Amino acid sequence: MDAATGDLAFLPLGGTGEIGMNLNLYRCGGRWLAVDCGIGFGGAEHPEADIMLPDPAFIADRRDQLLGLVITHAHEDHIGAVAHLWPVLRCPVYATPFAAAVLRRKLGEAGLVNQVRVNVVPPGGTIDLAPFRLRFIRLAHSIPEAQALVIDTPAGLLLHTGDWKLDPEPLIGPPTDEAALAELGERGVLAMICDSTNAMVEGHSGSEAEVRQSLTALIRDLRGRVAVTCFASNVARIETIALAARAAGRSVALVGRSLRNMDAAARECGYLKGVPPFLGEDDIDDVPDDNILILVTGSQGEPRSALSRIAQDNHPRVSLGEGDTVIFSSRMIPGNERAIGTVQDNLVRRGVHLMTDQDHLVHVSGHPARDELRRIYKLVRPRFAVPVHGEWRHLSAHAALAQEAGATPFMLEDGDVLSLSPGRPEIVDSAPVGRLVLDGARLVPLKGEVMAARRRMLFNGVVVGSLAVDESGRLLGRPRVSAPGLFEPEDAETDRVVTEFADALADLPAPLRRDDAALADAARAALRRALGRRLQKRPLVDVHLLRV
Repeated sequence: MDAATGDLAFLPLGGTGEIGMNLNLYRCGGRWLAVDCGIGFGGAEHPEADIMLPDPAFIADRRDQLLGLVITHAHEDHIGAVAHLWPVLRCPVYATPFAAAVLRRKLGEAGLVNQVRVNVVPPGGTIDLAPFRLRFIRLAHSIPEAQALVIDTPAGLLLHTGDWKLDPEPLIGPPTDEAALAELGERGVLAMICDSTNAMVEGHSGSEAEVRQSLTALIRDLRGRVAVTCFASNVARIETIALAARAAGRSVALVGRSLRNMDAAARECGYLKGVPPFLGEDDIDDVPDDNILILVTGSQGEPRSALSRIAQDNHPRVSLGEGDTVIFSSRMIPGNERAIGTVQDNLVRRGVHLMTDQDHLVHVSGHPARDELRRIYKLVRPRFAVPVHGEWRHLSAHAALAQEAGATPFMLEDGDVLSLSPGRPEIVDSAPVGRLVLDGARLVPLKGEVMAARRRMLFNGVVVGSLAVDESGRLLGRPRVSAPGLFEPEDAETDRVVTEFADALADLPAPLRRDDAALADAARAALRRALGRRLQKRPLVDVHLLRV
């Protein structure tokens, strides 16, 4: 079999069987193509981790065969990991003007803007990375310039949808190019790799135009300060809020770094032309309450977000209280319910009135519901369907719908290698996958020793014992035990633990006390025993040994 046609394969390293961390690979003719490179969030499942990334080790080991990284759109779960993972990939990056503008800001913050070759491709444009011939197809989504990726290979034609919806009036950018999808269907599509986020939702996702009409009517009737929080990347929603504010006689102030960055990227690419420059945080107090609208980050309850700090009344420049209104113009991402609930509780406690998508038309999803999925299958008519971008229940619902539409579905998880060579596709191999945690400026494995210790400290605490001994191993003075989060500062139990610890050290044989490593191991064991009897817990224990 010709190598050019015999090894066409799809391999997700992230984003299949989970929401977020999208990193997809295609292989053909011994070469690899990467599509998207995004982040995810730890949430309640991983409280020890804030931002997570897919582990790129498999493709990093083959980076001499990696032709490039193509970005379908500028959402964080598709673009947010590029600046962190590019140093191990070191390949050209391809993106539309808006995604490139967003990415350049991220690369600048990482000090990589002069190292990464970002190739700007117009919406609907083409990329030639032989043996892959690539073409973008314009799709509607909740961010400008979302693109499906047509992957033309000697072994067949593939469609990677990225995120999309069928919105007749997306407001920013054109609707989904259904004619191009239908033309693709006429050519014959081997497989469609498709978004599954809303595969369990019947009907249609709704239109941004409907949200604009609703928000304009709602904001017009409000008094006091009005704050609106939404996904910073939804430029159409930002424009809607600005126009609704203007219709109500309100000026708009931006609060939050991600909103300021997205506003700058949007204006750089020619969007928001009809919206005057936004006010800054320092300008808010100069505007009467009935004439100000605050567009603020924090729709998902992020603890360090501007809205969270406003809700706790510790934001340095913005306050909300009795008679003010906060509109959550966003959906609640699964896993964020508790964090969002905390922010909303704090706002209500301060007398703020809330509006959410549960009681008003203030948000529509950017992902296709089942009627839209049925429509794309009717247009594209793929032989095979590969549901991605969803947890297992979403993938399963999508697979059942694809089968009803006449396509043969294949259910994958991260790491599955799906051969798409001539004949029936099949899972032929698996690749190592994992998750990395962004810990400050460094990346550490989620399942490594650092995060394992972090989990233990989170649930069981950490205890440090300190002792000084002379050359013969005789204990000098009384050991000290530090156990923040386990004992109150003046807790009598601490003294009992220290006494038991000191007694155990004094009973150690003299030869052992002269060996630093052996003494440290014995001291840790003695401290664990003392704590176990007092706490009925197994905290992370360490010992500082000073030989005088």
